Amino acid sequence: MTISHERIRAEEYIDFLKRTDLGSQYPKERFRERIEKLVKNSSISIVARSGAGQLIGVCFAITDFAYWMFLTDLGIDRRYVRRGIGRQMVKMAMEAAGGQENIILYTCANSAAIPFYQKLGMKPAQDVLEWNRAEWTSFVVE
Repeated sequence: MTISHERIRAEEYIDFLKRTDLGSQYPKERFRERIEKLVKNSSISIVARSGAGQLIGVCFAITDFAYWMFLTDLGIDRRYVRRGIGRQMVKMAMEAAGGQENIILYTCANSAAIPFYQKLGMKPAQDVLEWNRAEWTSFVVE
């Protein structure tokens, strides 16, 4: 297995989403168009690949490289969970953004992922606000 900074194509990410629980976080509206922007524009793009080169983990984040980083996507292929891959990718993202001595990490997590983030030392935030006017129809990426 290898973990590296790498840009991936939308098609590869969509295929990956079918093998994770991450796909349920995206709305159906303009899905493909928005995924194309996501993979192109994330400040940080880290991927894990199996020995055969198959995408098995993804970590995308946006950051100012000075104060904060928002982890937008962290997903692992269901066949590879609980092997420390997610932890390694978050650590690499944090280092790329500027290191834990400089960067405050935020994310939005579904309830199933909260224990993972708590093991990393994250706590619920008190200072996050939301403004949401986006159309949002939930669906499963298949």
